[in-house]
Amino acid sequence: MSTSEELIALATQARERAYAPYSGYAVGCALLADGAVYQGANVENASYGLALCAERSAVAAAVIGGAHAIQEVAVVTASSPPAAPCGMCLQTLTEFAPDPAAVRVWLVNPDGERRAVTLAECLPYGFRRDQLRR
Repeated sequence: MSTSEELIALATQARERAYAPYSGYAVGCALLADGAVYQGANVENASYGLALCAERSAVAAAVIGGAHAIQEVAVVTASSPPAAPCGMCLQTLTEFAPDPAAVRVWLVNPDGERRAVTLAECLPYGFRRDQLRR
């Protein structure tokens, strides 16, 4: 199990490895899922629509690692105030959050600004698998 401070440090470390030659906007993410920590960084592409956000790359790493239940997330950007994940990332995080209201999301920047919110606060009406008709 990792502490919030460790998650933030790992997200900061991941941000340093981001590939953002087009926007110059590096993002790092670390998430705690099923007791293990997974990192991600944004990876841009000359074809902008093919870019991969840090949060989604961390979720992909978690899934590959066998984890499917996110407990906590840290996202580091250079924005002031610290930026929240985009809608696509919020929906992806929600897919792997058993209870979005219980998932703390740390929004941080290198200047030390921090904001703690829940995933449910970021995406109050996220689409959940239990809403699918079968």
